[in-house]
Amino acid sequence: MLIKVFFQYLQKTVTLGLFLGALGLVFVSITASAKPFNLGPGKCMECHKSEYGVWEKTKHATSYKKVHKSKAAKAIVKAVGGKRMKKTELCMSCHYTQTLKKAGAKPKLAAGISCESCHGPSSEWITIHNNYGKGKTVKTEDAAHKAERIKSATAAGMIWPSALYDIAANCNSCHGFSKQVLTSENISAMMDAKHPINPDFEIVAYSQGTVRHRFYPPNVTENQKMSITDMSRMFVIGQAATLVSATENIAKSDHAVYKAAQEKRIATATAVLKSVQSLAPEVGAFLVTPTTENGRAFAAAIVGKDLSSAVSGLLPSKFK
Repeated sequence: MLIKVFFQYLQKTVTLGLFLGALGLVFVSITASAKPFNLGPGKCMECHKSEYGVWEKTKHATSYKKVHKSKAAKAIVKAVGGKRMKKTELCMSCHYTQTLKKAGAKPKLAAGISCESCHGPSSEWITIHNNYGKGKTVKTEDAAHKAERIKSATAAGMIWPSALYDIAANCNSCHGFSKQVLTSENISAMMDAKHPINPDFEIVAYSQGTVRHRFYPPNVTENQKMSITDMSRMFVIGQAATLVSATENIAKSDHAVYKAAQEKRIATATAVLKSVQSLAPEVGAFLVTPTTENGRAFAAAIVGKDLSSAVSGLLPSKFK
């Protein structure tokens, strides 16, 4: 009733142009409030205590209290026009977790890089993720219900650990300098201020090191290691995500340091992907058109394939 009165008032008191403008603002407000948001690592800890225990010892977690204090960080913040790292949106987009208590609430910093930085803002999917069926638990959930739960949570924005391409792409958004908020101007400013950029970032070395949190049934108390076969597949999929990231973003800036890093990422990823072509011919189409859609299709096509004979020698030595 209140909405009806509001629109009647607008129709009587403003021109059609202003009315449509007001209507647009209403829809913008609705869209903004519906945008998924982070609930923070504490919410995940309620069910994932072991994983949380691993996370809180990582640089992702501990950087929250110290990264902004360094002289280097302060110089970079100043270079991009900010005053404080924890108040500069560009910095916050990669280095921190911003949370909301509810849609429309004022965001606040709750942690460093955390669960939702990798697995997606949880406001829309956490209830789905936690629903195992009436009277069921994670151990007794029906297979059909689990399949539907995974599908629905994915549709709501959750990036499952099994979605290797999307996990790797998410990591690349920060480690590969491909966040949408990055412009040519602030990339140049960051490079000139000596912001680190690592063209050798690789998902296996990264995810199977200090951040590994693989507490899967049947032994949920053990932080399990990946097999060489699984690791090799992750390595190849990670290179596919790197190729897409670097190819799509190399044109963002002409800064020599940035461009050289992206060129190296492209060259490395291309060489790795070509090395598996005899085992995974599907990679040929992907190399012709390296897009996110084709990257996901390639990742799906090599599920179950053993690529270790081609790439195990390229894996970080400590994981062989």
